[in-house]
Amino acid sequence: MTTSAPQAHPEPDSSGPVSVGPSSTREGSRVVIVGGGPGGYEAALVARQLGADVTVVERQGLGGSAVLTDVVPSKTLIATAEFMTTTENAPSLGIRPRGDGDGQVDVDFQMVDRRVLDLAAAQSRDIRTRLEREGVAIVDGTGRLDGPSQVVASTRHGDQRLPADVILLATGARPRVLPTAEPDGERILTWTQLYDLVEIPEHLVVVGSGVTGAEFAGAYRSLGAAVTLVSSRDRVLPNEDADAAELIEGVFRRRGMEVLSRSRAAAVRRVGDGVVVELADGRQVEGSHCLLAVGGVPNTEDLGLESAGVRTTSSGHIDVDRVSRTTARGIYAAGDCTGVLALASVAAMQGRIAMWHALGDAVSPLDLGQVSANIFTAPEIATVGIAENDITSQKVRGAVTTLPLARNPRAKMLGITEGFVKLFSHRASGLVLGGVVVAPRASELIHPITLAIANRLTVDQVANAFTVYPSLSGSIAEAARVLHDKRG
Repeated sequence: MTTSAPQAHPEPDSSGPVSVGPSSTREGSRVVIVGGGPGGYEAALVARQLGADVTVVERQGLGGSAVLTDVVPSKTLIATAEFMTTTENAPSLGIRPRGDGDGQVDVDFQMVDRRVLDLAAAQSRDIRTRLEREGVAIVDGTGRLDGPSQVVASTRHGDQRLPADVILLATGARPRVLPTAEPDGERILTWTQLYDLVEIPEHLVVVGSGVTGAEFAGAYRSLGAAVTLVSSRDRVLPNEDADAAELIEGVFRRRGMEVLSRSRAAAVRRVGDGVVVELADGRQVEGSHCLLAVGGVPNTEDLGLESAGVRTTSSGHIDVDRVSRTTARGIYAAGDCTGVLALASVAAMQGRIAMWHALGDAVSPLDLGQVSANIFTAPEIATVGIAENDITSQKVRGAVTTLPLARNPRAKMLGITEGFVKLFSHRASGLVLGGVVVAPRASELIHPITLAIANRLTVDQVANAFTVYPSLSGSIAEAARVLHDKRG
């Protein structure tokens, strides 16, 4: 769906905070938010803080898919699987099982599944409680635009009309499915349906080797399932740092996962109590279950976008600028429905920026160069800033250094043998431009590099900051010291 004659809006200056609209417009402004995921509920909190009357329309449950079917449940499951991988190096650390057992750990999958769903539900309740405490009105229903200044919420009690001065669309996305691989919720599954399983799959075939596919493939292998990962590309995680992806693929294979590279799935069909995945070259892969991890589709149908003057892209995403404006005055959008970057943290920031901008507060446009991201494999892969190919292609005049974690003293103590810290800097100025961390808890270790980028620190400034000895973060400071010699 693409509207005609979109309104042009000037791109905001990214050099610093800007303020749009008089602050007096905040008090009593009517804000309606369609979607209660990270983009929606974070926007609601900001709007209430600025004095607006706020209503959130949510059909699934507060927190949206991020809390109920995506980030929270998947990372809870992965955290359980991660525990299984931590026992790999136990013998080398002097840890032996008692008695004559084989040292293996069993998984009570029904308990794991209950915990996953309970945590998701608890997080959703906590978000609802917080919004209600802040005075946000919550409508349980499905919202759609009725022109540029009104939302119609369809609820079980009928339609409710909500006039608005500002509207935020944060409707998220859903798993993409293949016409030749229709999910049945039992054997052929999307990632939102995995949590209905009552036992660990005997043999899980994962179609798609991007972030979602790699995370679930690694998790279920660690939980004890046989796993075949079908990748249409040369390697897993094709859009990530090449060294990190190569390391993870090696870990997958070492742990017994079958990785089929350059293998495109043409169809998936159910056969009895199992599935058959047909590859484009005629090969067939048999398994007990199949997970489809082939991307997402924005939830932008039936929103009334065209009649309100909201332009969408060819992929169906809502077109927004860096302060979350759509092409319709007073209508903003945030999160996966915009296609900007499918991260909960980005959705939340887009929502906050939208309210700051709409309600006249100081605001800095979204800067994707400061966004840190993490892939929850074991070990994790965390990234921020530019990529190494920006330097190797000479797009950026930069320097690169890579330090293996195996030489870090804290890593030796913990039995960590795989992983690295990679740091990028500008050759002339020494500014930190980006980094990659592959390690257990890389999601925590990336933060110092993110702070360095956000605050325009040089490698010398990072190197001269004290680190704890011994610590994994010491490798970040060491990498910065190496880059001191790469100036000029």
